[in-house]
Amino acid sequence: MTTFTNDLDIRPLRTGEEDLFLDFPHPPTPGVGLESRRSWADTLADGYYRPEWSWVARRGGRTVARCAFWGMPDEDHPFSLDWFELGKEPDRLAVGAALLTAALRELRTAEGARPEYHIFLPPGWRELDGVREATEDRLAAAAAAGYQPFIERFNYTWTTADGVPERSTRLMFREVDDAEATAICRAAAQGSLDGYTGRDVARHGLDEAARIMVEDLTDMPSPREWWRAAYTPDGAQVGLIVPARNPARAVVGYIAVVPAQRGRGYVDDLLAETTAMLVAEGAEEIGADTDLGNRPMAAAFARAGYRNTAIRMVLQ
Repeated sequence: MTTFTNDLDIRPLRTGEEDLFLDFPHPPTPGVGLESRRSWADTLADGYYRPEWSWVARRGGRTVARCAFWGMPDEDHPFSLDWFELGKEPDRLAVGAALLTAALRELRTAEGARPEYHIFLPPGWRELDGVREATEDRLAAAAAAGYQPFIERFNYTWTTADGVPERSTRLMFREVDDAEATAICRAAAQGSLDGYTGRDVARHGLDEAARIMVEDLTDMPSPREWWRAAYTPDGAQVGLIVPARNPARAVVGYIAVVPAQRGRGYVDDLLAETTAMLVAEGAEEIGADTDLGNRPMAAAFARAGYRNTAIRMVLQ
């Protein structure tokens, strides 16, 4: 559907119209958004962007703003908005808001929700001139289109040059079935500092939040057999680890310590085992993330040699 707002022509691309998206004349702001980190054309070719999920705002035959929604190649609906450029027009905030408003009338996730907006930023972005202003513009335009802040997350990267943490000598790890994994997720959700977990518990209760977590982890493109439950030598359950892969690289999919075992430093043991397992599977780089407010997990990543390489702000 094409939307005309004053002198703007706002619409998704049709197949063969890739040049309209690429006609945007402004270079990306370094460090701001995925537009500064990857190629839209390559991501389109890989199936994670699609013409109908890529929108432009045109004025006088020029592309003055653009956005792209990301989703899995085999899915019918996008998952998130992760490419959004407002351009340099004097009314760029209004242009950006109109672009997002038009796109969101037509695009929903598989659950019928507004796709989240993920803004990837450099660490310390609030103190970086140019980065701060570009980010604040995006936030203002997104807010005008109905988005609200949800969480801010640290993104981490570990490489073999950072050194493999020593594996635990005080815990045992064994394969875990879905029933036990779900039970651990349910227990760990109580008092969790993770924003998504807290949201799901508030919306659905502990049982459904745990089911959602296991389902989401199962959907990751890595072997289910990598999952491990952790126990003390006397058989007390400690937690769960999910070494995993996403479409780009190896990742720490999930780490949880059950409430009865918190405060004993077991998160370091779980993260070391996760890292070692992924290295044994050939990983030379591992990604991870945690919420800004989850300071125990952030501290564990730092102790294990994971470096904070980006911030991901999530709006809903």
